[in-house]
Amino acid sequence: MVDRGASELPLPDDWLAHPDPVLALNLMGSFDWDLDAGVMHMDATAHEVFDLRPDEYDGKPESLTVRVPPVEGRKLDTLVSQALKDGSENYGAYFRIRTRDGTLRWTHTQGYIRRDETGRPYRVIGIVRDATRELREISARTEQATLDEARHRRTDVVQVITAALAHARTVQDVIDVLEDTDGITHLGATSLVMGLVEAGRIRMIAAGPRASYVPGTRITRLDVKYPMNEVVRSLAPHFIESPEEFAESYPLLWPHITDLQITSAAYLPLIVQARPIGAMGLLYNDRRGFTREERDVLVALGSSIAQSLQRAMFYEGEKDLAEGLQQAMLPRSIPSVPGADIAVRYRAASFGGSLGRDIGGDWYDLVPLPGGRVGAVIGDVQGHDTHAAAVMGQLRIVLKAYATEGHTPATVMSRASAFLHELDTDRFATCLYAEADLSTGVVQVVRAGHIDPLIRAPDGGCRRVTVDGGLPLGLSAEFGSLEYPVSTIELDPGDTLLLCTDGLIEQPGADLDDGMLTLQELITTGPDDVDDLADRLIDVAEERGGDDDVALLLLRRRSRSSEQPGGRLQQHVAPGDPEALTEARHMIGAVVRTWGARERADEIELVADELITNALMHTEGSAIVTLRALTGTERRLRVEVEDSSSALPRRREAGESGVSGRGLLLVDRLTDVWGVEARGGGKCVWCEFVFAQ
Repeated sequence: MVDRGASELPLPDDWLAHPDPVLALNLMGSFDWDLDAGVMHMDATAHEVFDLRPDEYDGKPESLTVRVPPVEGRKLDTLVSQALKDGSENYGAYFRIRTRDGTLRWTHTQGYIRRDETGRPYRVIGIVRDATRELREISARTEQATLDEARHRRTDVVQVITAALAHARTVQDVIDVLEDTDGITHLGATSLVMGLVEAGRIRMIAAGPRASYVPGTRITRLDVKYPMNEVVRSLAPHFIESPEEFAESYPLLWPHITDLQITSAAYLPLIVQARPIGAMGLLYNDRRGFTREERDVLVALGSSIAQSLQRAMFYEGEKDLAEGLQQAMLPRSIPSVPGADIAVRYRAASFGGSLGRDIGGDWYDLVPLPGGRVGAVIGDVQGHDTHAAAVMGQLRIVLKAYATEGHTPATVMSRASAFLHELDTDRFATCLYAEADLSTGVVQVVRAGHIDPLIRAPDGGCRRVTVDGGLPLGLSAEFGSLEYPVSTIELDPGDTLLLCTDGLIEQPGADLDDGMLTLQELITTGPDDVDDLADRLIDVAEERGGDDDVALLLLRRRSRSSEQPGGRLQQHVAPGDPEALTEARHMIGAVVRTWGARERADEIELVADELITNALMHTEGSAIVTLRALTGTERRLRVEVEDSSSALPRRREAGESGVSGRGLLLVDRLTDVWGVEARGGGKCVWCEFVFAQ
């Protein structure tokens, strides 16, 4: 076939007048294919596309097979035949031709199918053009798009890893982020190894997803010829691009990792402030070599990992220090208390942010006191840091000292508040101090801004005990309100007193009352043993998490066979109140007879009356008379008379005509044992009488 001017074949009547210039300007050739006659007319540009001279083409489509390879021809014939059969109006296809010099180039054709009124195709008019440059550009764009996609994918993975590392608080957290399926594996790595520099050695902390340590590599000297050791010494990354290079460079290591089928590896020093803290290796089994861009990405990733490891190591050091400080400030042990079962627990707060903040000012303490009494303390210094722990430690020691000196619960609390106010700190503290007489079950409670205590009965029932309270420690001194009301509660045998800080009660989105009800339900359904119950409560707090620490103290009063019904009675006697003195004498007489000490009733009444009289005569305040029934190997009755004077009584001989001076002689002669105890700003004179079982 030849162009219109050279062709000897007549052109169709509706052939475009002078189409050559129009199409040629667009580098396209045209053709007109008469399906009935089996003739295809082509213009000059179409001849050029097929690299044919006019005299080399006779107008028959079969003649084009000289330029169209058989494979391409079959694909093109299939496409055109299908278009003719299925009623299509047009078709288009890319195919290759072989030029005169034997090279292949891409060609594109597009045909418009004409059909008669029955739908039968009888003619195809179309174009052909050289598509080599077009496809080259498309290929280049596709390749670039692929590269861009890979780059974006690597960048996204690095960003995801970096974001996850920002929340890593421990070294293990860092390792977990890297070994996660959304981590290093998205970079194509098969295995991860990591080591930290410690005392001139490298300690392996991670070895692949299979946790397969190579023998002898857990701790190695820096001068050993291993890849991680070398990058630490040189401070430069090392990229191994083939198994042969790996085997040649590290003959000691290679035999142990051949089962991993490693084809390449990237070892990166982990550097912080120009100092190596460790190294990591990424091992691959599906690639050889690394592009410049891939190397840059991995080096940047190594820098991010190094920073995260440094933060994690710093955090763990701070945490160890904080926990050590916390443990040092809390009691090393809780003393055994006759007549009581004790359990204490402490849980540190869990913060997701600042380092070293897994410590707080919560504390507990137990103080054995004379006369079978015990002081229980629970408190919470404001803040969650080492300063709060330091303040807590000082406050705990002071409270214990004041209680041990014999001060009343109210005095203990007021003096502790004054002490905290005088410290160089802006912290305040809440506190609850409960002084329990285990022989009688009477508990005196003083509260300084703290939450109320709870009591669990032997049958599991739990109730909240509402007690009067004052301002938190430190604040009460600052505002000049150092008086703390004392509330009295009773523990029956088998009852458990529970003191805790608000970390055990507070829950996100719930108020304090709801939290208290939840705690009561846990206690009611909890185990009977105080240690088991304490474990359950602290486990619940651990599961709940939260940003507050928790201190917990449980004290259960045992049932004592030696206890008398009404084993402790107390009477307040004010000066100038004859009725109170008379009531105290009647109480003493009734109690002595009720408790089976009738044979020594006169002696007991006389001594008690003498002690009360001395307290009222020689002091300015009132007297508090306490009677206790005690038994051990023998039954005893104890009389205590407490006053506000710190002056100790003196025993002296009275003259023949003297009316005083015989009081303590009388006490000494009639009692089995007696003594004096300091009680805060005052004292307590006590004596005991032994009577028959």
